[in-house]
Amino acid sequence: MDRFVGLVAERTADPGVLAAAVRAARAASELVAALPEREVRRHTRALLDGVRSALRGDGEPGPRALDAAGALGSDRARQGVPVAALLDGFQAGRSHLVESVIAEGRRRGVPADELLDGVTRIDHITIMLARRMVQAHRVAELAAARTAREEHLLMLRQLLHGEAVETLGAPLSPGGRYRCVVTAVSDPALAGPAEQALTAAGPGLCGFVDGRLAALTGPEPRLPADGPPAVVTPPAAPQGLAPLYALARQALRAAEAAGLTGLHRLADLALLTATPADADLGALLARSLLGALDPSDPFHRELAATALSQLAHGGRTDRTAAELHVHPNTVKYRLRRLRELTGGDPLDGGVEHTAHWWWALRSWLGRAGPGAGQLYQRWVLPP
Repeated sequence: MDRFVGLVAERTADPGVLAAAVRAARAASELVAALPEREVRRHTRALLDGVRSALRGDGEPGPRALDAAGALGSDRARQGVPVAALLDGFQAGRSHLVESVIAEGRRRGVPADELLDGVTRIDHITIMLARRMVQAHRVAELAAARTAREEHLLMLRQLLHGEAVETLGAPLSPGGRYRCVVTAVSDPALAGPAEQALTAAGPGLCGFVDGRLAALTGPEPRLPADGPPAVVTPPAAPQGLAPLYALARQALRAAEAAGLTGLHRLADLALLTATPADADLGALLARSLLGALDPSDPFHRELAATALSQLAHGGRTDRTAAELHVHPNTVKYRLRRLRELTGGDPLDGGVEHTAHWWWALRSWLGRAGPGAGQLYQRWVLPP
């Protein structure tokens, strides 16, 4: 074994072997090849020295060799080289060393059993070095990802809260315009699919702000229509997003109260967002226009829900009937009975008249008891 150790010492100290190992490592991985050659040479030399020192000692890599392997792993992580490419390059260098040692050992007449035992010891050493290398790569990669994510999350929260951001960096651009998206997702354990959908739209920021998953994105994202409600604002410069975020949060609360699902534009929720801000005024309108209706009467609730649906569909009886799964004559009958009972017509007036009726019907149905909300939530917004 002394002859084998001496042989490895010679081969690992040979500049030609080092150069060939570097070439093998670079040839095995395009990402490693893209690094400066001096970087690959520096780490390859450290690993060859580690194998030599371990064989001269007790066969175990010492602290210096393990530190060199760790430095290789952490440096490659910071350089953006995936661990698979790192291992490819490492294995190529190891294979070249073993082939060189075996070829030279045979030339010198080293017995096959001694060569096999020596190669087994090299494998043991390189496996330990590879483990340290992968561990260090993973630690550095996670630390970098955590740091970047924390920086992005801080930037997101500062922008949405209207705080000053010293340096607006990637993935945002100071001259860019971004939409703010606020979702009803509040459980971090369930945020994965929504976060993936939000970030798929393009470069931006995503994270929890004020207990809700929020994002800044350029294009309007695509979210499942039956998923948790979400509100998207018009695009704005990064420093002008805070007021839109505040409005989006109000709109989201209104959307949740109305039982909406999926993504909605902030402008489409304007009336729905504004009216709940003064519930007492809505109740006053309901008493004034719908005082003759009895909230405990299922038929009266049906009349109010039909009228609200008719308003949401722009007065189109056919669309209202299709939405309610009834005959158009049934819609006409219900509206006629509503006029007879209340003495008013939701559709017979201008914009202000119609808006008052819409607000009164929503307020009345919202106070009409269990189950009443389900009658009107589907018609809060036009289809």
